[in-house]
Amino acid sequence: MQTDVVKIGTRGSALALAQAAETRARLMAAHALPKEAFEIVVIRTSGDQIQDRPLSEAGGKGLFTKEIEEALLDGRIDLAVHSSKDMPTVLPQGLELSAFLEREDVRDVFIGRDGKRLEELAQGANLGTSSLRRQALALRLRPDLKVGIFRGNVQTRLRKLEAGEADGTLLALAGLKRLKLDHLATEILDPTAFPPALGQGAICIESRVGDERIASLVQAIHHPPTGFALSCERAFLAALDGSCRTPMAGLARVEGDRISFSGMILTPDGGEVHEIDGEGAVTDAAEIGTDAGRRIRERAGAGFFTSWS
Repeated sequence: MQTDVVKIGTRGSALALAQAAETRARLMAAHALPKEAFEIVVIRTSGDQIQDRPLSEAGGKGLFTKEIEEALLDGRIDLAVHSSKDMPTVLPQGLELSAFLEREDVRDVFIGRDGKRLEELAQGANLGTSSLRRQALALRLRPDLKVGIFRGNVQTRLRKLEAGEADGTLLALAGLKRLKLDHLATEILDPTAFPPALGQGAICIESRVGDERIASLVQAIHHPPTGFALSCERAFLAALDGSCRTPMAGLARVEGDRISFSGMILTPDGGEVHEIDGEGAVTDAAEIGTDAGRRIRERAGAGFFTSWS
């Protein structure tokens, strides 16, 4: 029986808190524990404080995890709850991703002022986003659009849209669903034409290597198919040295004991696109992702990652 209070570290945005609360609820149900057995600890990260420029210019994905991981390493928290798409492929020594919750909807949505769809925006309309992937995919479909930086949490971006700072913006459907705001979506985008970020829609749990107490606790809420899918997607990202500086997308799908993967890399203007596929046994998920990353790198050529960066 669990006795010590388990401290769950998280960012302080409404979405991050919703994800931490979902994790706590699943742990409570899995182990028949009361709410008081868990404490949600809010940690402000560098990524939350930088609002004036794209993350690609400020240091990349680790900006959303650094301070939380420091708290995990020094014992101030017992586990951390993250959005998988925010996680760097290389973790600090002594930490591991110990569980993945069942994945939510992976798709992106477009939210247009006055209920417009992406294709209905006026020529030269303003699109607000801080994601290079979303920028590149949108410009691939609408090269006439002007893209402006839209940083901040979901509510901040929605307020900026309402204030007229852009004619439309792009958000993850999973986040809107967790915040019960999915009714705001003007258009749900087809993941074939508008593929998600690697890891999108999946909540992951990070803990200390060798902490058997936490490992056994979180294993009860781990969703193996999501784990296999994320193993493949993160391996693809790692093979490309993926960071916020390269627009890339991809999605692994698990059916029974098989996994299929499709990946994409683009230039920021959406003008050059390379796509790749792979499939095999779920037990080979990481190898499939690594191989896809290697092959798409060869296909794009040595100059792809340097010609526009």
